[in-house]
Amino acid sequence: MRDQSWMDTLFPKNAERTLPWPELSETVTLYRPVGLRELELIQELGYQAYPPRLPDQPIFYPVLNFEYAEEIARDWNTRMNSFSGFVTAFDVPSAYITRYEIQIVGDRYHQELWIPAEDLEDLNRQILGTIRVLSAYYGEAFQEEINPETGFPVQIRLNP
Repeated sequence: MRDQSWMDTLFPKNAERTLPWPELSETVTLYRPVGLRELELIQELGYQAYPPRLPDQPIFYPVLNFEYAEEIARDWNTRMNSFSGFVTAFDVPSAYITRYEIQIVGDRYHQELWIPAEDLEDLNRQILGTIRVLSAYYGEAFQEEINPETGFPVQIRLNP
């Protein structure tokens, strides 16, 4: 297991950028902006889990609202790597996810969770149902073929 002391330094508990959880139902829907390669890996996992983080990715950060996920997928992911961005969504039990504090990383609606990479496997086991792909965005440099019926790259099958 990796030394986690750096997490406490970078992301101190009760930092001013955290919010308490509001009243919740039994489940919470979280959103995750991903690029094409991560979406392909999610597909390989049967839309049941997110792939493990890379060594230089110490946290998994789902976001709390579609608008923020869309902003990342549309405005950031389309300019990097695969020149495409996708918004995924998944549901988890409220009792599980509220162990992580809500982080504010910009404007008030930029709310996300900072889940240590070591916790991702446990989070994946908590996913209720399947990971859903809600939207797709493409940059000018996108080179893959897009299925005209689905609006997604031909290698992506949305029904697991």
